[in-house]
Amino acid sequence: MSQFKMLTKYIPMLQEDHIGEWMIDQENDGTAEHPIQMPFVKYSETVRHFIEDVYNFAEQHQELELTRYREILKENGIEGGPNDMENVDISSLNAQCVLALIMGVVRAERFCDGTIFNSFKSGAILKWLERLKNLDV
Repeated sequence: MSQFKMLTKYIPMLQEDHIGEWMIDQENDGTAEHPIQMPFVKYSETVRHFIEDVYNFAEQHQELELTRYREILKENGIEGGPNDMENVDISSLNAQCVLALIMGVVRAERFCDGTIFNSFKSGAILKWLERLKNLDV
C-alpha cells in the first residue's frame, strides 16, 4: 500500500463532494434571550473523515514531524496565511512540505471558520493531494 493512500484515497470522493455549507443564524434576533449564533461551516461527512485522517496520518508518521508544520513551511519559504499557501508552486515541494500545507489549513480552521471550506473550493487541497499521489511511488 502506498504511503499516502490514507489521504489520497479522498481525491475521487472530494471531487464529487459538496464539501459543506455555511450555517447562518436566521432565527435569533440578537437579544440577550435570543443571541445570534456565529456563522460556521457544517462540513460533509467526507470532509470530516478527511480531517480526522489528516490527524491520524500525522500521528502514525511521527517521523514527518507534522506538528512542526509552521516551521516546515517556513523552511521551504512559505509564510503567511492560507491564501498565500494556496498560491504556492508545489511542483518542486517534497511530501513533508505538501503535508505541512494540508496540516496548516486543517489547524487554521480552529481559529478561522471556513478556512478548510475555502481551500477546498479554491481547489488547493485537491491539488496538494494530487501532488502527494504523484510523489507516492
